[in-house]
Amino acid sequence: MRNDAGINGDAQRIEQIAWMLFLKVYDSKEQDWGFDDDDYVSIIPEECRWANWAHDDKSGKAATGDTLLDFVNNKLFPTLKNITITNDTPIKKSIVKTTFEDANNYMKDGVLLRQVINVIDELDLGDYEESHAFGEIYESILRELQSAGSSGEFYTPRAVTDFMAKMIKPQIGETMADFACGTGGFITSWLKELEAKTNKKVSDIEEIDNSVYGIEKKQFPYMLCVTNLLLHDIGVPRVYHDNSLLRDILDYTEDDAFDVVLMNPPYGGNEKTEIKNHFPADLASSETADLFMSVIMYRLKKNGRAAVILPDGFLFGTDNAKVAIKKKLLKEFNLHTVIRMPHSVFAPYTSITTNILFFDNTHPTEETWFYRLDMPDGYKNFSKTKPMKLEHFDPAIEWWNNRQEITIDGFDKAKKYTVKELEDKNYNIDLCGYPHEEEEILPPKELIQQYQEKRASYNADIDRILSQITDILGINLSEEE
Repeated sequence: MRNDAGINGDAQRIEQIAWMLFLKVYDSKEQDWGFDDDDYVSIIPEECRWANWAHDDKSGKAATGDTLLDFVNNKLFPTLKNITITNDTPIKKSIVKTTFEDANNYMKDGVLLRQVINVIDELDLGDYEESHAFGEIYESILRELQSAGSSGEFYTPRAVTDFMAKMIKPQIGETMADFACGTGGFITSWLKELEAKTNKKVSDIEEIDNSVYGIEKKQFPYMLCVTNLLLHDIGVPRVYHDNSLLRDILDYTEDDAFDVVLMNPPYGGNEKTEIKNHFPADLASSETADLFMSVIMYRLKKNGRAAVILPDGFLFGTDNAKVAIKKKLLKEFNLHTVIRMPHSVFAPYTSITTNILFFDNTHPTEETWFYRLDMPDGYKNFSKTKPMKLEHFDPAIEWWNNRQEITIDGFDKAKKYTVKELEDKNYNIDLCGYPHEEEEILPPKELIQQYQEKRASYNADIDRILSQITDILGINLSEEE
């Protein structure tokens, strides 16, 4: 691929591999479905099925060069993009159209394209061991996204998703959702935890199959996610190419709720006014992560559990919308634990420091534990060559099971706060943070975003204090002179 003039950079390379892998994996699944159902009919026309155009039987008949390029660009892509689907089309068939809606073939050299296709076609996905091994390789391909420019936003480090799934303790029969699922990291971590609990009974496997639900707005990660789930033996991935913020939040019913929500909402985005119109006025923040928090609260079942990654701005923010969201969270849900993660967990994609909020829909918050997870010994930063590992969460897991307040050098590392104490701080819950944090030079966009969040919080604090002063003095500023 590096020799092909049509491809620029890792993100395009991965995107190119992705659509081919999807068709190869889908072809393998279709063979399984055909064995189980004699009447199975593919939604892909015969000449566009992987086995009929991509497979090279070494007889010299396999298309290559301009012939292959012409077929891919003028037959394969238009056909798959224009497949007719209806409300009755099963998900396992409709995913072909949604996967290809915005996909592209970037390669311009048909001979190089044939070479890439042959490598992918050699995978024996019908072999359990090879398929499982390739699942691991696919994870490493997704991990490469973190250093592939802005595409890194789609990938949450596996150590983090595994830790969150472990602490949420999945049970067979529960449903789990991720409303901005990216490449499916949380879903696969959930599945891994669940599989350890099964007895390999058919009923268990079906329950696991039906336990996951995802929505992803962007086409590229959606394609990666569907392929990821097919590789993880989810025959019918309930993943939708859609935007979770485009539905009126008050329209959700019990049928739209889930037992567990695991997610890392996109943050830093500013949503348009029409998106905010889907939310009650007090919760209509312009920050994407805040809006997702509201969606989660409206879609978490009674007694349900959630683990959500949020940036520091959510903790320290005291502007009206953030305060309203945190007020709702503490009054209607039990925010029992906040894990402060070390910086650079998402490097090199973003330097913003993040936190994991664990809460459940059981009763109002009475007290919240904050725990600071420090950088492991020998690490100054996480990086592509030294990424975060699950074992780095060991101190947090040990503390989780035996909670105690910890103070080091006069600074709190772990501390419990009553809900009254959090309210008295006007919902600025930036607690047990990093006391010796080095000054980090952020990229301009993140710097501006952090500045805007802090300014909004300061303005809200000033307004609140002025309001208290004018109340004490009995001054009504709204009266005209």
